[in-house]
Amino acid sequence: MSKLEMVRLDSTQDDFASRLDALLAWESVSDTRVNDIVNEIIGRIRAEGDAALVEYTNRFDRMSVASMAQLEMGQERLQQALAGLPADQRVALEKAAERVRAYHERQLATSWQYTEADGTMLGQKVTPMDRVGLYVPGGKAAYPSSVLMNALPAHVAGVEEIIMVVPTPDGVVNELVLAAAALAGVNRVFTVGGAQAVAALAYGTETVPRVDKIVGPGNIFVATAKRAVFGAVGIDMIAGPSEILVICDGETDPDWVAMDLFSQAEHDEDAQPILVSPDAEFIDRVQASIEKLLPTMERAEIIEASLRNRAILIKAQDLSDAARISNRVAPEHLELSVADPQAMLGEIRHAGAIFMGRYTAEALGDYCAGPNHVLPTSGTARFSSPLGVYDFQKRSSLIMFSDEGASEMGKVASVLARGEGLTAHARSAEYRIKS
Repeated sequence: MSKLEMVRLDSTQDDFASRLDALLAWESVSDTRVNDIVNEIIGRIRAEGDAALVEYTNRFDRMSVASMAQLEMGQERLQQALAGLPADQRVALEKAAERVRAYHERQLATSWQYTEADGTMLGQKVTPMDRVGLYVPGGKAAYPSSVLMNALPAHVAGVEEIIMVVPTPDGVVNELVLAAAALAGVNRVFTVGGAQAVAALAYGTETVPRVDKIVGPGNIFVATAKRAVFGAVGIDMIAGPSEILVICDGETDPDWVAMDLFSQAEHDEDAQPILVSPDAEFIDRVQASIEKLLPTMERAEIIEASLRNRAILIKAQDLSDAARISNRVAPEHLELSVADPQAMLGEIRHAGAIFMGRYTAEALGDYCAGPNHVLPTSGTARFSSPLGVYDFQKRSSLIMFSDEGASEMGKVASVLARGEGLTAHARSAEYRIKS
């Protein structure tokens, strides 16, 4: 293997900010061809329902089914998958599910209200969504961990019905995915995928029920379809490539840091691994570890492409400077591989998930730590949060005025409404004013 060239930056460089921004840039907008294909698929699903869904599934997933009845799996099949798992897989899956559920139970919001002196009551009613759709990638690239992370928060929130769609190209079924669905409280499973599955969830067909929100990762056609149906339904996010940023003080084993960078680079060629350290010699040692360990990796080709195309090794002035750089990146995954991560935490403002200390590998968060692994990417951690129970709960304002409160606030509303020229508003409030 030829020497692996990766981009190196120094935060003291005059053009550091512009070069970093250019390296971080990621355009997730689909091209015209993808948009056209997705719009056609959505239009046909809305017009033809099950018939179009069956046709697209046969075409894109190389299936030969005659009806939607052949594309639905019931609870008995899910429980069969769970029961048939090897013991070690079942124990691991159940432990992960237990931890994810326990963490998300702490996120539950509850309704509240208070009463003012004149008897007026104000408050907020928290209600779970009725039905949500979970998209799960299928075939060999299946992720049971994603089933847990998407379905369990919905289940904890109290969603009445969780519908899962998962393509099975060539009829390949992933038993771990079905077992995870059984553990996570999924109610119905349809073996369909792509933009056609998103459209079916968004608008409903004769068999697939319409949902209130669609969550879960997918390819460019799935992401484009989610964007297209947003408004008819809610969506979680439009995710870009995976990212990891490691801040290290130079004292962590460089092999550990190299492998942590690999853990995201192996997702795909566009994943972005970033190392920030005030110790230039340590950055050299990590690069040496990368060169040493890369040939041992099963997904070496993908990792190498990610490292060549998108990796950034950054020399910071000190750890506070490293925190400022991280905040500019707003990474999906942030590792604080330093002696005192709690001391650094106050300086971190933007990150999807923060992994604290030398022993906290990001991979633990992907599977079994407990917090959700569905995280904002491409700098959106500046304004977005991890998927959680709150994504499956709605809030309604509660307002109940007493006669005295209606009279007093009616005077306020009247003045403001007439100031806006909305006399019906004003007169509606004035009717309740006591003479």
